[in-house]
Amino acid sequence: MKIGFVSRREDESVRLLKSLVDHFKAVAEIYVEPDIAQRIGVQGTPVEEMEEKGVDLVVSIGGDGTILRALRCMRDPIPILGVNMGTLGFLVDVQPKDAVRDIEHILGGFDVDDRTRLTVTLDGKDFPPATNEVAMITASPAKMMDFSVTVDGSILEALRADGMIFATPTGSTAYAMSAGGPIVDPRVDAIVLVPVAPFKLYSRPWVIPGGSTVEVNLKSPEKDAVVVVDGQNMATISSANSVAIRRAKTPARFVKASLDGFYEKVKNKLI
Repeated sequence: MKIGFVSRREDESVRLLKSLVDHFKAVAEIYVEPDIAQRIGVQGTPVEEMEEKGVDLVVSIGGDGTILRALRCMRDPIPILGVNMGTLGFLVDVQPKDAVRDIEHILGGFDVDDRTRLTVTLDGKDFPPATNEVAMITASPAKMMDFSVTVDGSILEALRADGMIFATPTGSTAYAMSAGGPIVDPRVDAIVLVPVAPFKLYSRPWVIPGGSTVEVNLKSPEKDAVVVVDGQNMATISSANSVAIRRAKTPARFVKASLDGFYEKVKNKLI
């Protein structure tokens, strides 16, 4: 078995990573991202190279942001297991005290949960895929955007709002939920569209088929917007830019480490 490790930079997370590396190095080939590897005195391997090394799973020590950062680096994601060193941690299943036990169990074989990602294309150039959401928000606070949303060539809505969130089912429990969107079971093949502070009362969230192509057009030349992918990648756009959002070619892959299903996780973490 080949195990890759990524981690938050905080001392507590690094200490846990070192203890896991020391514990499992006798039974598995270990690869650690360079910044953290240097701190614990081992050779480092960039996350994007772990794919080439044939790593079987990546253990992420941190919160949801650490997982999203690792996924952003991988073209065809390796199954990832999250150890929760953050606060809520909706994408992470393992508590630090259980990490050794759970990883030992996983070494005997594990199931993988595939999760849809979204690709945003700006003027023909693709951003790294989003596991949670693509957010398009006004670049000028307190000034709304005027824009239209087209789905598979048909106008869905023309509206004024602070922005729009385009979320995967996985991301429906993140920014999209905070903006008033629905919670969607990750097994549903869908894209969730949630207006952010819309001016008109009729503007409501939409759930559209997962295979749809969504296009967004800004209407006011003098008002720019910011596109943010999973809080990791960002670009400023104007009415001169072409923006398209569609299902990514490769999914995010998560190691199934918890017996609790999606609904139980929602109750435990969000209610």
